[in-house]
Amino acid sequence: MKHALVLGFLAAAASMGAAEAAPVELSTYADAKGWIDVQELTCAQLANTFQEDADYLTAWYSGWYNGLAKKHFVKPDRAKTLEHNIIMYCKANPDKKIIHGLDVVFKEWREKNGIRE
Repeated sequence: MKHALVLGFLAAAASMGAAEAAPVELSTYADAKGWIDVQELTCAQLANTFQEDADYLTAWYSGWYNGLAKKHFVKPDRAKTLEHNIIMYCKANPDKKIIHGLDVVFKEWREKNGIRE
Protein backbone atom coordinates (compact mmCIF):
# COMPACT_ATOMS: atom_id res chain seq x y z
CA MET A 1 0.00 0.00 0.00
CA LYS A 2 2.80 2.42 0.92
CA HIS A 3 4.54 1.61 -2.35
CA ALA A 4 1.42 2.46 -4.39
CA LEU A 5 0.94 5.68 -2.44
CA VAL A 6 4.56 6.76 -3.05
CA LEU A 7 4.29 5.93 -6.77
CA GLY A 8 1.05 7.89 -7.02
CA PHE A 9 2.65 10.88 -5.32
CA LEU A 10 5.68 10.74 -7.62
CA ALA A 11 3.47 10.49 -10.71
CA ALA A 12 1.43 13.49 -9.57
CA ALA A 13 4.55 15.52 -8.83
CA ALA A 14 6.04 14.65 -12.22
CA SER A 15 2.88 15.70 -14.05
CA MET A 16 2.78 19.02 -12.16
CA GLY A 17 6.37 19.74 -13.12
CA ALA A 18 5.67 18.94 -16.76
CA ALA A 19 2.78 21.40 -16.82
CA GLU A 20 5.09 24.32 -16.01
CA ALA A 21 7.27 25.27 -18.95
CA ALA A 22 10.90 26.08 -18.31
CA PRO A 23 11.70 29.79 -18.73
CA VAL A 24 13.21 30.87 -22.04
CA GLU A 25 15.70 33.59 -22.94
CA LEU A 26 14.18 36.93 -23.93
CA SER A 27 16.05 36.65 -27.24
CA THR A 28 13.74 33.74 -28.12
CA TYR A 29 11.13 36.35 -29.05
CA ALA A 30 13.44 38.32 -31.37
CA ASP A 31 13.16 38.36 -35.15
CA ALA A 32 15.96 37.23 -37.47
CA LYS A 33 17.73 40.58 -37.02
CA GLY A 34 17.53 40.42 -33.22
CA TRP A 35 14.67 42.92 -32.73
CA ILE A 36 11.78 42.29 -30.35
CA ASP A 37 8.44 43.89 -31.24
CA VAL A 38 7.40 45.06 -27.78
CA GLN A 39 3.88 45.83 -28.98
CA GLU A 40 3.32 42.20 -29.95
CA LEU A 41 4.68 40.43 -26.86
CA THR A 42 2.03 38.54 -24.92
CA CYS A 43 1.60 38.14 -21.21
CA ALA A 44 2.35 34.44 -21.64
CA GLN A 45 5.72 35.35 -23.15
CA LEU A 46 6.48 37.69 -20.24
CA ALA A 47 5.52 34.98 -17.76
CA ASN A 48 7.61 32.40 -19.66
CA THR A 49 10.89 34.31 -19.57
CA PHE A 50 13.49 34.48 -16.82
CA GLN A 51 12.76 36.86 -13.92
CA GLU A 52 15.64 39.17 -14.81
CA ASP A 53 14.27 39.42 -18.36
CA ALA A 54 10.77 40.14 -17.03
CA ASP A 55 12.28 42.84 -14.78
CA TYR A 56 14.16 44.29 -17.75
CA LEU A 57 11.05 44.31 -19.93
CA THR A 58 8.82 45.95 -17.35
CA ALA A 59 11.48 48.62 -16.69
CA TRP A 60 11.75 49.23 -20.44
CA TYR A 61 7.97 49.49 -20.82
CA SER A 62 7.83 51.91 -17.88
CA GLY A 63 10.40 54.14 -19.54
CA TRP A 64 8.56 53.91 -22.84
CA TYR A 65 5.26 54.95 -21.27
CA ASN A 66 6.90 57.75 -19.28
CA GLY A 67 8.61 58.98 -22.43
CA LEU A 68 5.31 59.05 -24.31
CA ALA A 69 3.84 61.10 -21.45
CA LYS A 70 6.89 63.42 -21.45
CA LYS A 71 7.63 62.42 -17.85
CA HIS A 72 11.32 62.26 -17.00
CA PHE A 73 11.30 60.96 -13.45
CA VAL A 74 11.21 57.55 -11.84
CA LYS A 75 9.93 56.62 -8.41
CA PRO A 76 11.54 53.22 -7.64
CA ASP A 77 9.08 52.04 -4.98
CA ARG A 78 6.10 52.80 -7.22
CA ALA A 79 7.84 51.20 -10.21
CA LYS A 80 8.39 47.97 -8.26
CA THR A 81 4.75 47.88 -7.17
CA LEU A 82 3.51 48.48 -10.71
CA GLU A 83 5.92 45.86 -12.06
CA HIS A 84 4.51 43.33 -9.62
CA ASN A 85 0.95 44.28 -10.61
CA ILE A 86 1.76 43.90 -14.31
CA ILE A 87 3.29 40.48 -13.78
CA MET A 88 0.27 39.39 -11.72
CA TYR A 89 -2.07 40.70 -14.44
CA CYS A 90 -0.10 38.77 -17.06
CA LYS A 91 -0.19 35.54 -15.07
CA ALA A 92 -3.99 35.87 -14.88
CA ASN A 93 -4.33 36.90 -18.56
CA PRO A 94 -1.71 35.02 -20.60
CA ASP A 95 -3.57 35.56 -23.88
CA LYS A 96 -3.42 39.38 -23.61
CA LYS A 97 -0.60 41.54 -24.93
CA ILE A 98 1.71 43.09 -22.35
CA ILE A 99 0.88 46.58 -23.58
CA HIS A 100 -2.79 45.89 -22.81
CA GLY A 101 -1.81 44.79 -19.30
CA LEU A 102 0.23 47.96 -18.85
CA ASP A 103 -2.74 50.06 -19.89
CA VAL A 104 -5.06 48.26 -17.46
CA VAL A 105 -2.63 48.35 -14.52
CA PHE A 106 -1.60 51.98 -15.05
CA LYS A 107 -5.21 53.14 -15.40
CA GLU A 108 -6.24 51.26 -12.24
CA TRP A 109 -3.30 52.72 -10.32
CA ARG A 110 -4.00 56.27 -11.52
CA GLU A 111 -7.68 55.94 -10.66
CA LYS A 112 -6.92 54.53 -7.21
CA ASN A 113 -4.55 57.43 -6.53
CA GLY A 114 -6.83 60.16 -7.86
CA ILE A 115 -4.59 61.11 -10.79
CA ARG A 116 -6.62 62.61 -13.62
CA GLU A 117 -4.05 64.23 -15.94
